Parts: sequence; structure tokens; C-alpha cells
Amino acid sequence: MSNMQPNCGAGEAFHRRAAVALAVATGLSFESEVALSLGDSPKRHRFDLATPDRRYVGEAKAYAWTASGNVPAAKISALREAVQFLEQLPKEVRRFIIMRRSVRTSTGESLADYFHRLNPQLLTSVSLLELDDAGAVRIVCGSLPSQ
Repeated sequence: MSNMQPNCGAGEAFHRRAAVALAVATGLSFESEVALSLGDSPKRHRFDLATPDRRYVGEAKAYAWTASGNVPAAKISALREAVQFLEQLPKEVRRFIIMRRSVRTSTGESLADYFHRLNPQLLTSVSLLELDDAGAVRIVCGSLPSQ
């Protein structure tokens, strides 16, 4: 169980960094760990980030390429699942995923760019953003939340 704590802590730290970076980039404020009802027989799902008015809801993922530079297959599956949860939100809600910038040394491709390249059909109503270590937000596809 203790092996999971550093990853959990890193994820929470990334959520905080993402909320701050998005606030700076957009002028909006973001709350963390927001539970919303999804589906016809509503079930609660906790999203990583949402504006107080719930107009913008997203997931923050601190994923990286594997140490050997391989595709983190389980993380890619988790990203697809995150998109599916976001897709269940009402149509008027603007959805996004913000990922930590992680670049594959062998190709120079970021994990966010890789995910977009392989899954463009999943991202038609979900914006994909990337956050670098300096706090800059880059749009991979879609758009930034805006006031």
C-alpha cells in the first residue's frame, strides 16, 4: 500500500498545479475533487477540476512515458475512460483533460500529442491541454476554458 502513496501525492500535487495554471491562463477559478451525477440513473463521479458554476469540468493527469520510453498502456486506457466519463456530462458543459507534459526522448513526441494522434475521434467534444513544468498551458486540441 505504501508504494501507491507517492503516486497519489504526485497526482494531488499535479491537480493543484493544474488548477493554478488554468486560473492564470483563463481568469477562472477551479475547485478540486468535484462529485457530479452522471447518467440516466444518476451515479456520482468525482472529477479532478471544475469551475464553481460547473460550466467547465475536467480531469488532470500527471502521466508519463515509461522509464524505458514505452507507451504506458494502462495510462492510455485510463485516459480513454476519463473521456468517457466527461462525455456523460450535459452537452452545455465544456470538458477538458489537462496532462503533465512528458516527452518521449526517442521521438520528441509528448504523451498528450501521442494520445491525440491515436484517439482524435474520442476528443471531438473534449479539449486536451498540456501543462509543462514551468506552468505554461498548451492547447493540444480544442480550446482553453474562457470567461
